[in-house]
Parts: sequence; C-alpha cells; structure tokens
Amino acid sequence: MTTELYPAERVGRVRDAARAAGLGAVLLTPGPDLRYVTGYDAKQLERLTCLAVPAQGDPFLVVPRLELPAARESPAGALGVELVPWEETDDPYALVAARLPRGLGRVAVADRMWAVMALRLRAALPDAEQVAAGTVLSDLRVRKSAAEVAALREAGAAIDRVHRRVPEFLKPGRTERQVGRDIADAILDEGHSSVDFVIVGSGPNGANPHAELSDRVIRPGEPVVVDIGGQMPSGYCSDSTRNYCVGEPPAEYREYFAVLLEAQRTARAVVRPGVAAQDVDAAARDVIAGADYGEFFVHRTGHGIGLETHEEPYIVAGSAVPLEPGMAFSIEPGIYPGPHGARIEDIVICTEDGCESVNGTPRELVVVD
Repeated sequence: MTTELYPAERVGRVRDAARAAGLGAVLLTPGPDLRYVTGYDAKQLERLTCLAVPAQGDPFLVVPRLELPAARESPAGALGVELVPWEETDDPYALVAARLPRGLGRVAVADRMWAVMALRLRAALPDAEQVAAGTVLSDLRVRKSAAEVAALREAGAAIDRVHRRVPEFLKPGRTERQVGRDIADAILDEGHSSVDFVIVGSGPNGANPHAELSDRVIRPGEPVVVDIGGQMPSGYCSDSTRNYCVGEPPAEYREYFAVLLEAQRTARAVVRPGVAAQDVDAAARDVIAGADYGEFFVHRTGHGIGLETHEEPYIVAGSAVPLEPGMAFSIEPGIYPGPHGARIEDIVICTEDGCESVNGTPRELVVVD
C-alpha cells in the first residue's frame, strides 16, 4: 500500500500546482505535508530537513547526514528526488537557497513549519515572499485517492474494535484516567501505531467537548462521552465518538440523545457531491435547534481527516466549499446542557451519490450493566 499511498507523481503535482499559483518554489519540512508528498515521516528536529520543489528545475531533499539512511529507506528514497545531506558544521538554510533558482518571487512554506525555520529560510531567501503551502497543497490533499480511502477504512475498523471493548473498561468506582489508560492500550493493541487522544467525559465532564482525563470517579447512572483516535502505520488517522452510561441514564438525557441521533442521521443523509459543507452543518443544527437545544450545540459539525486528525474540509457555517467524491470528514454534532453531554461522531467519505461511513459501531447509547 505504501506505493499507492505515496505515488511518485505527487512531487510533479506539487510542482504543477506551484506553477499554476505563481509560486517560485514549495518548501516542506517534517510534518503531514512532507509525508503526503514523499511518504517520508521525518523526525521533527532542530536540524533542518527540507523538501524543495521549485516551479522550474528539479526537486531535492536536504537532510542531516545522520538522517540520510532513514530518508533513503523511506518511500522518498524511491521517488527519484535528489537527497542532499548536510554536515553538522554546514548551514542547511544557505544550502537550500543556493540550490534554488534566482528570482523566486513567492515561496510556499509548510503550514506546520516551525517558526524558527521559516524565519531562517526567510533570511536565506530575503527577496522571496513567504506564503502558506496549504494554499496549493490543500486542494491536492482534500480529495482522497482510492488507496487513502482504504487506509481510512482500515483506521475506522481499528477504532471500532476499540469502542467494542469500552464497556469492559467502564465500571462504577473507576476514574476517567484509569478508563483512559485502558482505552489507550487498546488503541495500540487494535493496530494503531500511536494514540492521538482519549476523551472520557463522565457526568458534567461530558459537557466539555475537549475534556481532559481526570481523577473524577465514574458513578452509577452517569452518561460518559468517549471520543478516541490514533494514527495507523499508514499515517492515516481514526476519530470516533460514542456514548455510554453505567446503568440507566437520566430521562432528560435520553430525551436529547434521541434528538442528537436524528441530527447526526440527517446530516449524513445530506452528504453528496455538490452540497456545500455549510449545508451539512445546517442539517444537523436545524434538527437540534428545532428541538430547543440549539444553544447547547457549541461547535462545528465536522472536520476533514487524513494524515491529520483535523484538516480540510471543515463542515461549518460559512463554508461554501462544495463536497466532492473522495473528501473525508467527520460528522459529529453534540448537545451539552451541563449536567452531562453527548456527541456522536462518524468519519464519512463523500462518494459519487452520497457518503460512506468508515465507522460501523452502533450510534445508539450503550448502557453498561
């Protein structure tokens, strides 16, 4: 799958996109952009690693000498891109500048580039205006290839297996932190290479969409929001939220959870090519507002996902971006009244005539005996 996920022609696509945007070059340091273009999951170090893709001329990858073997063994080593090692006493920023054509005009730097590196590249290229590389790369990354969709399906199936195990971890008297540790172990056990986040929001903590694990003890009859995700060996991410209750939940919780189920279902049903991202958000929001819970839905309906847990497209009011086949994003409306809260999240792929969810666990409330 590595070759399919990181095809050699991506470097050429970046060069073509740079030309079309009137850029002199694209400069990518370690992070999701570099991995997307080359497949090289380079370490984030104070030593500069930088892929330079000039609009005119051949691309090259500047790497510290001690990282050269890793670069060669990565998918980048098979791309035909020249690997340019630098020694500890070299100035790698000057090396990048010396190999680029003169009169670049504007250069795009990776969105996740460390500020110190962007500033040193600016000093090495004083006549070049810097812009964010997302202006050219987001249009490439937002539409997933068949191999990327397969990787997201694999990630979705892995996080589904974790959710199926959550009831064995949720017991009255255990703390959120204890449950979270078990879930983190399960995320790795079920095929992820790293844990991105674990939210176990019990009782009032469930009303905080980004609740941190705490030493709060889970009590009988309390709803629990479990939002979890990780990164697979492929580099692609999972993200799924399901809701649990240790024993019978409060009646008012069941009332708004039914509204939330309908809102999430309605939003998924709206997804198809040509629909604006904001219309998916509105579909969920209208159901919730119509049941008088609108003030308790405090975030956007979704975010794109791929090599990053949050990337384009964003499913939010004001985004007129039309959905296209291959776009992958979450649909995760939430209702957070205060004593407790709930959120239901699937990752979906826009298809030719609708959408496919990569998550298959039940969206209904899971009551743990």
